[in-house]
Amino acid sequence: MRNTPSDKISSPFDFIKQLEGSHKGKNTKGIHQLKAYLKEFGYLDQTHVNDDDFDETLESAIKTYQENYRINPTGTLDATTISKMIAPRCGVPDIVNGINYMQPHKIKHDSSSSDIHIVSHFSFFPGNPRWPSSKTLLTYNFLPNFPTSAMSPVARAFQKWASVTRFTFARAQNNQNADLVIGFHRRDHGDGYPFDGPNGTLAHAFAPTDGRFHYDADEQWSDGAVVNAFDLETVALHEIGHLLGLGHSAVEAAIMYSSIGTAQIKNLHADDIEGIRTLYNQ
Repeated sequence: MRNTPSDKISSPFDFIKQLEGSHKGKNTKGIHQLKAYLKEFGYLDQTHVNDDDFDETLESAIKTYQENYRINPTGTLDATTISKMIAPRCGVPDIVNGINYMQPHKIKHDSSSSDIHIVSHFSFFPGNPRWPSSKTLLTYNFLPNFPTSAMSPVARAFQKWASVTRFTFARAQNNQNADLVIGFHRRDHGDGYPFDGPNGTLAHAFAPTDGRFHYDADEQWSDGAVVNAFDLETVALHEIGHLLGLGHSAVEAAIMYSSIGTAQIKNLHADDIEGIRTLYNQ
């Protein structure tokens, strides 16, 4: 874990600030970097990322991003959109295999008087992968490089998910294969999703039943709310949600919202709880 205050280090997303006001029809140096950003988080495919043309495909991708984050979908790179794009965030894409799972959907609740439809914003990975019904105990372990001081925040996050699900979590015994493996990594670490240095992607985890959860070791981490640092437990709560099968939520207060600020503490939200219970038919 780094000890350098993050406010003195630029973000890998800062280039987006220079593109404010860009819109369809413009050819601006740096647009290819924006396209690469949108590809990383699922909004564009590989065929549209190598030039600086602000074309119709890019405009459509930005509109989709704006809709996902409840911004007026103009397709123009305005200040509100930029402020959201440069925020430190989870590395898990918002759109997977072309499926935009951040769009709101209706959940039907039966009532004695009428059927009630409530709009929810939680989401699942494509295909709704989940742990089998027979698997209620999930064991976890830490890779050898994991700081001892970071273990308790992760354990607390597991207990919070245990309190609202059918799962129990226990640290694996020595030499036992764990269902979930947690570690700190830097840059390209061999899983196909390289980290990008301080203040960019903070962590990522994989859908069931992969079990991998990685923190970016280049970030400044803390146990609790500390200026210029990211709370280990809050980020663990988010990534464990992915390990259980939840995608990102459009509700900013939800733990499954994609971004988080320094010194910010978040907890499970009703949207997260409804999402996990819907996925596992609880």
